[in-house]
Amino acid sequence: MENFIFSINATLPIFILMVLGYIFRKIGFLNEEFTASLNKFVFKIALPVLVFEDLATQDFKSAWDGKFVGFCFVVTLVSITVISLISKVIVKDKGERGEFIQGAFRSSAALLGLAFIHSIYGDGNTQMAPLMILGSVPLYNIFAVIILTVTADSEGQKVDLKDLIIGSLKGIVKNPILIGIFIGLVFSLLKIPQGKIFTTVVSDLGALATPLGLMAMGASFNPKSSKKVLLPAAIASIIKLFVLVAVFIPIAVKLGFRDQQIVALLVMLGSATTVSCFIMARNMNHDGVMSATIIMLTTVGCSFSLTFWLFVFKMMGII
Repeated sequence: MENFIFSINATLPIFILMVLGYIFRKIGFLNEEFTASLNKFVFKIALPVLVFEDLATQDFKSAWDGKFVGFCFVVTLVSITVISLISKVIVKDKGERGEFIQGAFRSSAALLGLAFIHSIYGDGNTQMAPLMILGSVPLYNIFAVIILTVTADSEGQKVDLKDLIIGSLKGIVKNPILIGIFIGLVFSLLKIPQGKIFTTVVSDLGALATPLGLMAMGASFNPKSSKKVLLPAAIASIIKLFVLVAVFIPIAVKLGFRDQQIVALLVMLGSATTVSCFIMARNMNHDGVMSATIIMLTTVGCSFSLTFWLFVFKMMGII
């Protein structure tokens, strides 16, 4: 019951903010132009600052576990590859396929990881969360940029492979979130000092990402459009909340991972799809309907699925 209450406390506010965004749009407080500007601000400013803050404040050197980071990296890479292959059968529309892929593999790892492990293990015992973030989040964002770039609407024009590769590389280099990751890792590894004023401004800017992004997503949400993608979105949600955990956690257990490592992997594999999926999709020539629907479904579902998995893992004695 405690795990269920924790999961509800972590996910219900997210869902409520999305609903509020939808309500504010309906009653006229948010219009289409303002919502588009809000998405752009979150994508180019608030979200990169948040990712920077998550990484810059972690001490990767002292808690380094190469085996665990490597496992996170390989699992993320395999997940993306398999989901990309599956998506060709499930989703026919090219743009929706890109959103399906990133929605099915991309978790709220950086946002939920530390909080979830801290809730279970307490202060001073969250070393695995930053390592999980290092092994997965950079890949999440890099592949999200690649996938969304490759599957973006080209307005019916045939794209030359060379131009596509060059355009994709430029998109990766210029992507604000990836820039935030790179700078954050530099700050962490070089232990660059951060003054009080700097950290306060960074924290305040980063804190805007989640609430503004969620309300912008809610304001952009169209129930009629979502009905058209409900089936593939539901499949992506099942993959996100159950299939990845069921496939990879047993492998992790056989490799000797336990306790914090298993909980960190659970967050990486089975937590709700991150709201940045929608923000990136909308800012990279996708309509965002599939992303919004997946986020809605996984946000509601993960409070139950995470509680289920925690119960199962405790029964098995691996956490």
